[in-house]
Amino acid sequence: MTAERKRDTREKILLGGIVIKAGLSKADRAFLLGGLIELARLMPGSPEHRRFSHIGEEAFKATSLNGIPSRVEEAAE
Repeated sequence: MTAERKRDTREKILLGGIVIKAGLSKADRAFLLGGLIELARLMPGSPEHRRFSHIGEEAFKATSLNGIPSRVEEAAE
């Protein structure tokens, strides 16, 4: 396996882990892609961008997302 392919695989695994940590492992793929496209449209440094970054930073610090609501998980139950 080439170094580039290993990096690509690692990146995909890390991104998959983020989806799982966010409680979106059962979410519709189109929903996920649409949400990511909307996030990509945010201007870096905008209030929304800063707000989402803060939420993400706090989630990474947490050992679990207990207490952070996930509408997708609630709908699946």
